[in-house]
Amino acid sequence: MRHTVLLALSALTLACASAAACAAEARQPDTPARAIAITGGVEHPLNLDADKLRKRPPQQIVELQLPGKDGGAPSVVRGVRLRDLLDEANIVARDHNTVKKLAVIAAAADGYKVVFSWSELFNSAAGDSVLVLFERDGKPLPAAEGPLALVAGKDLRTGPRHVKWLQAVEVRQIVD
Repeated sequence: MRHTVLLALSALTLACASAAACAAEARQPDTPARAIAITGGVEHPLNLDADKLRKRPPQQIVELQLPGKDGGAPSVVRGVRLRDLLDEANIVARDHNTVKKLAVIAAAADGYKVVFSWSELFNSAAGDSVLVLFERDGKPLPAAEGPLALVAGKDLRTGPRHVKWLQAVEVRQIVD
């Protein structure tokens, strides 16, 4: 069963790695969203903009130092853990094994998507640094990154799972 879940997650990751597949699946808004919608297998869907995230209690806001581009100075980013937002949305799981079969898909306004497993977010140290960002170096995110972005701060290469112009997070069961 574990092998089946890993294969399904790998297949989903490969499917979303294809720009054509993701662009065809994504709804292209005329104006990119200024908030994220957390939907799918959740009891309480959320719609949050940067101002709502910024007003969170201080213990929910996390700072993370990311390496600079081309060996430049590191950036300090602020955001809220994706795991905390998913807890608030309350992932629907009929039993304790259901969560092992869940994928969390973060999507950008341009159709770019990245995938996380439930275990990666909730059962590993990597989940501590998957953040929905609203600030870089003490300022709102630059226009090229959008009002909200997502980063997996403990990835060896943060670029592939850096979602600029974050607009949606969907919880999806990958195996019946």
